[in-house]
Amino acid sequence: MTFFESLLILMLVAIVLLQVSRRLSVPYPSMLALAGVAVALVPGAPYFALDPEIALALFIAPALLDAAFDFPLNTARRFWLPLVVFALGGVVVTTATVAVAGYVMAGLPIAAAIVLGAIVAPPDAAASTAVLSTMSVPRTTDAILRGESLFNDAAALLIFGAALAVQSAGGLDREVTTHLVLAVPGGILLGWVAALVIRRLSAYVTGTLGGNLLQFVQTFLLWILAEHLELSAVLAIVTFAMTIASTSESLSSARMRVQSYAVWTVVVFVLNVVAFLLMGMQVRDIYADMEVGHFAEALLFSAVIVAIVIATRFALCLAYNRIEAWRARRDGREEPASTRQAILASWCGMRGLLSLATAYALPADFPERDMVVLTAFAVVIATLVLQGLTLSPLIRWLGLDRRHTSAQELSEMRRRLVKAGIGRLDGETGTEAEKLRAKLTMEH
Repeated sequence: MTFFESLLILMLVAIVLLQVSRRLSVPYPSMLALAGVAVALVPGAPYFALDPEIALALFIAPALLDAAFDFPLNTARRFWLPLVVFALGGVVVTTATVAVAGYVMAGLPIAAAIVLGAIVAPPDAAASTAVLSTMSVPRTTDAILRGESLFNDAAALLIFGAALAVQSAGGLDREVTTHLVLAVPGGILLGWVAALVIRRLSAYVTGTLGGNLLQFVQTFLLWILAEHLELSAVLAIVTFAMTIASTSESLSSARMRVQSYAVWTVVVFVLNVVAFLLMGMQVRDIYADMEVGHFAEALLFSAVIVAIVIATRFALCLAYNRIEAWRARRDGREEPASTRQAILASWCGMRGLLSLATAYALPADFPERDMVVLTAFAVVIATLVLQGLTLSPLIRWLGLDRRHTSAQELSEMRRRLVKAGIGRLDGETGTEAEKLRAKLTMEH
């Protein structure tokens, strides 16, 4: 079977799974996870390889730019504290706890254990938002989860890149230290300069199909350029997207903007499909080559890491929620979020595309690579299937599904607006004022 034939089959499978997920009201990443398991278990399934060096550019660059472009800076400023706690603190704490387990249980070198922690640390909002978009949950919870997905991806990729550089170099010498110190500010500067250049170039292609194509070309080129310059490609992409989103005035028509949104949505979905199925193929090869005893040890280690990942997020979310509640009571304010919201946020820690892509990108000579890849796949599968499929029932059980109250809240808001309009017309005379007063009175 040729590469093109295999790709067509994978896309057909993805289409079927997407329809099944819609019928069953389950997040499509969970269905893709199960498809990955099927690929790993079914003998004779089609196989095609991908160079690990281009995995991050192919899978992560578009997804990261898409998330950064759509996330408003005002939301980041409003919820800066929980975003810092969850996106930065959560990634660091999870990476550290997983690294300790990798060092103690699997005998991984420190840098390699940190790489493993960075791979499984960042939750992916794709599964949770797929469920949350069909429900009406508190807006603060939804905003924090979406923002967390962007910033924890960036934090995890920075840790991953730094630890992998140290592991590949055999230690933290002066050259590696200089590279790591310059990579962060250099990546930010590169992203900002690229945004200024693209703003000028976009004026010639905005509103055309070439403009949509340029969006993808510039994304991949920026990532590859940052890699060649040994700068942080992650920060370059995030800075680029946020600069473009916050400073540019769109010259394209509404139709072209809708088309661009649809194209990016499809591309990110296809990348998720390919990532899950590629990882399933790789796990199948690992299972075939690994001895039975070693495979059992790898499964036990994977189960421990899954438990650590889930428990760490629960501890962090509940601890932060209770501290904020105590501070609010001390200051005489209303609690910003309830314990039920904290439980929901804890259960929205599904792993996804980033964990798969970073595991796939590991070099062939990485210590215990097969075990690390298998562990990453297990964490993604366990969280997406266990948490993803139970997220909707959990929201209803916690009483956070506000779909039935949304209509009442909207009606109440409209009533208040009408009442305010009638009050504003008091004392006004004339034909237009009377017509408007009569119309508002009828609506009241």
